[in-house]
Amino acid sequence: MNTMEMGHSMREKVQAALEKVRPTLQADGGDVVLVDVSEDGVVTVQLTGACKGCPMSRMTLKDGIEKFLKAEVPAVKTVEAV
Repeated sequence: MNTMEMGHSMREKVQAALEKVRPTLQADGGDVVLVDVSEDGVVTVQLTGACKGCPMSRMTLKDGIEKFLKAEVPAVKTVEAV
């Protein structure tokens, strides 16, 4: 498997995991959009809606989204927001 296939596969896994977490965010009026997945396991997302300006968004990102993604996709090292 070349790195292109690996990266694409990882992106698909991350997207599928985000789909599982999105209803929770949407219930609070927010959402998350996948921006990028790097080869070294850095996932970049954009928090939108109520999540965008929420003072708790950093905790949502690190304690919620990042922990969940790492459990679902072990190759994920960190999750950053833009």
